[in-house]
Amino acid sequence: MKRKHKQYSRPKRPFDKARIEEEGIIKKKYGLKNKREIWKADAKVRIMRQKAKKLIKATPEEQKALFERLQKIGLNVSSISDVLGLDKTNYLDRRLQTIVVKKKIATTAKTSRQMISHKRILVNGAVVDSPSYIVPVSSEDKIELKKKLKIVSPVKVKEE
Repeated sequence: MKRKHKQYSRPKRPFDKARIEEEGIIKKKYGLKNKREIWKADAKVRIMRQKAKKLIKATPEEQKALFERLQKIGLNVSSISDVLGLDKTNYLDRRLQTIVVKKKIATTAKTSRQMISHKRILVNGAVVDSPSYIVPVSSEDKIELKKKLKIVSPVKVKEE
């Protein structure tokens, strides 16, 4: 069995006041459960930047492949400098939880998180129960609220 590795790294200075306040604002804006989710998004963006730095000297075809992959998940990039300019908020904007609020299916980020975890949101007709799901541009318009099925219970007839 393969060992699962961490998807993020903790901040080097755990009690940096400016960082803590910034993360608090981001956490509230995006309705995140904890700051670990911010660190995960930051790590994903860091990986994208590292790939872009490696592709500076690569052929345009290889660069274009990276840009197309990032454009599929909804990040507006067309050059290496665009990829290097990405921020964790760009990545957090592509989460299912945030998109459900933007589409006005839920009123707040917290309620959208609850709806997703309670399996009330469909993406392409399939239930997605992970608020951190990164929504591709192709399925962004196919997000909908699951309809409730009304089950009619059989009426018991009293025998006399």
